[in-house]
Amino acid sequence: MPSNDYQDARTRLADVRIAIARAAKVAQRDPAAVTLIAVSKTHPVDAITPLIAAGQHCFGENRVHEAQEKWPGLRERHPDLDLHLVGRLQSKKADDAVALFDAIHSIDRPSVITAVARAMDKRDRRPDCFLQVNIGEERQKGGCAIADVPALLKDMREAGLPVAGLMCVPPADVEAAPYFALLAKIAEEEGVTGLSMGMSGDFETAVMLGATHIRVGTALFGVRGKIG
Repeated sequence: MPSNDYQDARTRLADVRIAIARAAKVAQRDPAAVTLIAVSKTHPVDAITPLIAAGQHCFGENRVHEAQEKWPGLRERHPDLDLHLVGRLQSKKADDAVALFDAIHSIDRPSVITAVARAMDKRDRRPDCFLQVNIGEERQKGGCAIADVPALLKDMREAGLPVAGLMCVPPADVEAAPYFALLAKIAEEEGVTGLSMGMSGDFETAVMLGATHIRVGTALFGVRGKIG
């Protein structure tokens, strides 16, 4: 690995961790309570390896197929890594997702709950599961309606899915804080503690509003590349 790649990764990672600690201090939170997910979607193995060497152990991918191409080899060399699916999950990919990922952040409808539960029973493997909420009520985005959260959480529990919390992607180009605050309020009402929210442009706000998992790509990897 070129030393400049490692140094750049170490600097980026340190900057993000400092920002997390700063935001946590403002909110009187322990920064260790925030899991940093390095979102490596569209980035090749050569871009991921320097971050691993710099000490990052938790990564996120958007697509099951892309993760299958990159991560089996990486995990053979680094068995302690955690891998999270942060993109939308199709029911037909549930079996592959359960086999590969340690957490799934995009449960959002009954068909996915059923498919994931079936895959978990088949694989005898139970990744943590977040219910994705369409917090901005945007037609083009995944996630369940806010009104459907109680019923879907009940369905997840009854199906045997380990409920880790709620996830959201707020609308772009607007202040994210009200949406993060709303997700935190819903989580409190429903008795769940995990909050997967916040990306490169707003993760400090998310940490101040209770995020337990932040999904950071650009701040760690730079502008996205292309696979293949």
